[in-house]
Amino acid sequence: MTPTSDSTAPLLPPASPSAPPPVWFLAPEGFFTLPLAATPEERAQRADSFVRDLYSRGDETIWSPASPYYAGVAELLVDTGVSYAALGLFSTSEEEHTPQGDVIRHDLSEGAAQCAFTLAAVPTDHTGANTDVVAQGILATLSKDPYNDVHWLDLPCGPAVACATWRQFQVNPHMTADGDPKDLVTAQLQVHVPFPTGPFTAVFTLLTAYVDHWQQFCELMEAVLQTVSFIDPADALSETPSAD
Repeated sequence: MTPTSDSTAPLLPPASPSAPPPVWFLAPEGFFTLPLAATPEERAQRADSFVRDLYSRGDETIWSPASPYYAGVAELLVDTGVSYAALGLFSTSEEEHTPQGDVIRHDLSEGAAQCAFTLAAVPTDHTGANTDVVAQGILATLSKDPYNDVHWLDLPCGPAVACATWRQFQVNPHMTADGDPKDLVTAQLQVHVPFPTGPFTAVFTLLTAYVDHWQQFCELMEAVLQTVSFIDPADALSETPSAD
């Protein structure tokens, strides 16, 4: 899969003293950040910018009806505790390079795969010194379901637990092109990363119905996880000793 848009570096600040501390990570090219905001006015404004980025070749006939839809989606996500959400769109064309070695960008009309990506923080009863214990508990709990593929991860930011789950659904015939029921297979990768300060665990979730590209999506999630930090990157850089 070839990414198709610019990278972003989301910063998720706490909304109140009881909210989770901030967490930083780099979102890859191809992620379009959904318009999460605290007020309807902010959501509407961000949704307007979002649809123009997502449908960059569209016009008002597309943007006007899409904007309130995504503002509504953002409102629902905020109510579930999600603090970051993005729609990922990636070209499925074979990767090609120019004679200079640059990647040739393909139009999404030539083939695209899509995923949904979210970040939420869930309360967990632990202190900073107990991240291993929390991760072990999550591993044990998720492993009880035989349909879960669960693995321990050692990330630069600390211990984590990854859980992959595949599901099959039957799509209502009223929603299919030929009026016949269809099977829909989805794959989800969820990674639980305990905050080193406690008492929360960050939960990164990637969901897609484009299961033919599952390996590429797993690699994408792995790349994101390598950038997760509970320390402001600017502060980390300022603390790095400079070479004489």
